Amino acid sequence: METLQSIDQFEELKKQDKVIFMFSADWCPDCRAIEPALPDLEKENSDFIFYYVDRDEFIDLCSELNVFGIPSFIVYHKGNEIGRFVSKDRKTKEEVQLFINNCKKDL
Repeated sequence: METLQSIDQFEELKKQDKVIFMFSADWCPDCRAIEPALPDLEKENSDFIFYYVDRDEFIDLCSELNVFGIPSFIVYHKGNEIGRFVSKDRKTKEEVQLFINNCKKDL
């Protein structure tokens, strides 16, 4: 999973086809819990591009997007937000896959 480098990059990436931003932080135990499943999620959803967004580095972006809990996932397609799985709760691979499947229906 690539790491977001700048706000400008975020603005450009969200205009592309099928982009998933995962908001996370190194210190977050629930974020660490989902990490082992991320390579499989990326592989099983290869039609999406995944980006890691460090919550601490991009705190203003998180505030702007109302991402107050992590890990959280937001999907964009051609500049439009298609879906968000934003909460402070721990997420399982199955829950994230169900979220992605639901987003696919809206494309």
